[in-house]
Amino acid sequence: MDRIKLSRQLSAIENGESSAEYGEGPIVAITGPPGIGKSCLIDKILYELTPELVVGVLAVDPTSPVSGGALLGDRIRFNVLDDANKAESIYIRSIATRSSGGSIPSIVNDLASHLLANDFDLVIIETVGAGQSEMRCAAVADRIIVVEGPARGDSIQAEKAGLLELADLIVVNKSDLEGSEKVFNELTISLSLSPDPPRIMRTSAIDGTGISDVAKLILTLEQRASSIRAKSRQKLLMAHENKIVSNPNFESILDRISQEGLSIPEALRELND
Repeated sequence: MDRIKLSRQLSAIENGESSAEYGEGPIVAITGPPGIGKSCLIDKILYELTPELVVGVLAVDPTSPVSGGALLGDRIRFNVLDDANKAESIYIRSIATRSSGGSIPSIVNDLASHLLANDFDLVIIETVGAGQSEMRCAAVADRIIVVEGPARGDSIQAEKAGLLELADLIVVNKSDLEGSEKVFNELTISLSLSPDPPRIMRTSAIDGTGISDVAKLILTLEQRASSIRAKSRQKLLMAHENKIVSNPNFESILDRISQEGLSIPEALRELND
């Protein structure tokens, strides 16, 4: 692949200077709390899928609400890039959340579609963290994998936030650590009353437990019927937000709110005109 050309194309799309090409293919979001091992898990999955498949990874980084900057350092966590044979089949790009109200900027959908239109077999989206904002991954991904693990305190916190309602697969990572089996059992019991509960699997990036099985399942993972409406809701909310954020007057209206006392209802009327 021509990485320089592709990077320039994605930058132009991200900056609103160009339109994305639209391709079809699997878009999988992998989400979960910070420190749960999402990057390590994705790294091991890439070892399994490449070089047979060409895989794009869009790693979303939070933008500081104060400075407006983002670290964009996700690539340093992927050891698979040190393998020249596999690295040729992998493209990793960090995406700042920018003005997005949630953890997933709406432009990610365009970037993923553009990759699929340019001979990528699969796009993986790694999200920022967990909580209500993580439900936004439903607006850009076909399938959602929620990563949990031991030492989380309240192991069903994600369910309380509604995230497990969207999950097509739950992965209890760090299964080599004490407490992982307890989390696995708690999730299994908690979700047993659902008419179509998501599958729950255990993995470890340290000893390789379950990695191959998860990698294979990603390509055939089916969407849960009960999650379709919840995902549609997120898609609609993101579409509305995108309409507001893409308004050329968005930044100037923010200035007027903070500096001149423009009311929120009046700001919304101007942005929706």
